[in-house]
Amino acid sequence: MVEPTGLRARKKARTHDAIADVAITLFLAHGFDQVSVNDIAAAAEVSKPTLFRYFATKEDLVLHRFADHHGESARVVRERPAGVTPLTALHRHFRAGLDRHDPVTGLNDHPEVVAFHRLVFTTASLAGRLARYLIEDEEVLAAALGPGIEARLRAAQVLAVHRVLARANWQKIADGRTARQVHPEAVADADRAFAQLRSGVDDTTRDGP
Repeated sequence: MVEPTGLRARKKARTHDAIADVAITLFLAHGFDQVSVNDIAAAAEVSKPTLFRYFATKEDLVLHRFADHHGESARVVRERPAGVTPLTALHRHFRAGLDRHDPVTGLNDHPEVVAFHRLVFTTASLAGRLARYLIEDEEVLAAALGPGIEARLRAAQVLAVHRVLARANWQKIADGRTARQVHPEAVADADRAFAQLRSGVDDTTRDGP
């Protein structure tokens, strides 16, 4: 995320973050559906119109954290070193995220991160809004991969792999394991998933012996 410059921009960024922090605290304490926009505005000490100037929907109060990663896969593809294939660059990027326990990979055991992911994964309206973010990311990634249906299919496959891996990692941690304990499995799962993307074949779905 690009840091805002100028006093006015920094003030707006602080207000944006303060409103979001208050909202997420309330959601985690009481549940997404049990907290109203009026509740959030009152707790953040802003008017409702002011809140909506920063966040178009109630869901965006939570999912702006995912928006910070918008277009990340496409940037990885565009900025990859010469001689490195797009899939290899994406694989390395995800592996690096696992190594630093980036929350977007699901491999982060900080209690607030685990609770945040639980909120997103178990709230229907948030899951639906997140799907829209993923569709937008898919379109941007497809454009970076090239023209044609093949690029769109590959973009959808890559982002589906990211989503499945992140959710699997989070679930293991939510079940009581640490990120350090899950890390070797998460790496192995990522390697296996990207290998299947490279081969284009999933042996577990073949008919017959």
